[in-house]
Amino acid sequence: MKPEIIALNGYYTLIAATIVLLIGRLLVQRIKFFQNFNIPEPVAGGLLAAFILSIVYSTTGHSFAIEKPLQDAFMLIFFASIGLSADFSRLKQGGMPLVIFLVIVSVFIVIQNLVGVGMASAMGQNPLFGLITGSITLTGGHGTGAAYGKILTERYGIANATDIAMIAATYGLVSGGLIGGPVARRLVNKMGRKPVEQTVEVDSKGSYDNQTFESAGHQRLITATSAIETMAMFAACLAFSSIMIKTFPDFKLPQFVWALGFGVVLRNVLTTVFKFDMFDRAIDVFGNASLSLFLAMALMSMKLWQLADMAGPMLAILAVQTVVMIFYAYWVTARFMGNDYDAAVLAAGHCGFGLGATPTAVANMQSITNTFGSSHKAFLIVPLVGAFFIDLVNMAILDRMMAWFGTAL
Repeated sequence: MKPEIIALNGYYTLIAATIVLLIGRLLVQRIKFFQNFNIPEPVAGGLLAAFILSIVYSTTGHSFAIEKPLQDAFMLIFFASIGLSADFSRLKQGGMPLVIFLVIVSVFIVIQNLVGVGMASAMGQNPLFGLITGSITLTGGHGTGAAYGKILTERYGIANATDIAMIAATYGLVSGGLIGGPVARRLVNKMGRKPVEQTVEVDSKGSYDNQTFESAGHQRLITATSAIETMAMFAACLAFSSIMIKTFPDFKLPQFVWALGFGVVLRNVLTTVFKFDMFDRAIDVFGNASLSLFLAMALMSMKLWQLADMAGPMLAILAVQTVVMIFYAYWVTARFMGNDYDAAVLAAGHCGFGLGATPTAVANMQSITNTFGSSHKAFLIVPLVGAFFIDLVNMAILDRMMAWFGTAL
């Protein structure tokens, strides 16, 4: 039988993603290893799906392609939910810890790039290859990797830069989800903190419950009216982000930043100017569901046979980057953020977006807080820094480093 790519339309992509999530939940519930290391459910189910699909590919030559726009839509909805939850009156709570955390992760971006460039040069590779296996894909993710991959190919002649970036970003997404839980778990165990007893709570209708993204299993009352209002706001954020990307194609901000930013503006205009009663519980539920579906789709579409074919230098750099992230999160992030429980959750989040993406960071933190209790501080700081500020810092650092090393070639 002739090998072919089997394309899954939107319906089958959604069905496959939900099955992956249900299997992931079952794996985490039944396998002690996943519980002990706080592996997020989308990561557990997604990796299993990726292995199964790799076996199918190796035996039959058939591969599967999911509905990419659907995956992107769930990613945008998640980031829009962060923006729609960003009440300016609550953002002030971040204060100095938010600034300190931003400085910590900014320093790590520089270290990440220096490690990549240094190892690439030592192995006789183009120094810019080190940036692809540095913050372009690890801190930046797939979107930044795609954008800079095109630039590196067109301006600096690095062949297949975009393909390399996609593989590196996928590696980072998986490794970021795998190491965040264990790093935080070790920090928490050293503190002697015990798991909290999980109770099912149901919110009554009323004011903001201060639980956004922290407790994915926390039950929240949602009416049909609030669901429709929330979907309308998400639609506005996605539409605005699409218009801005098409209107300003040369502007380097990824689309999810536009969605997040417009969510912040929309939220505060509606609540401040029009005194709109924002239903945060609906935003929370839609955001958490979109987060899980996005991660499931991203991981089940991963082509492990491409990872197996990666060049030795790339594997070596990515492996070292993972070790550097572990040590930095454990010894620097946690220490400078206070060396307490909140700092441990922040370290898990840093592992998530320092190697993968903000959704991975949130999933890492949820896996910890679901066991050891909530961390309002971490869930206020990480989404803001990981999904908004750090992209601006990363782009500024990358542009400077590309100018330095590009000129040196």
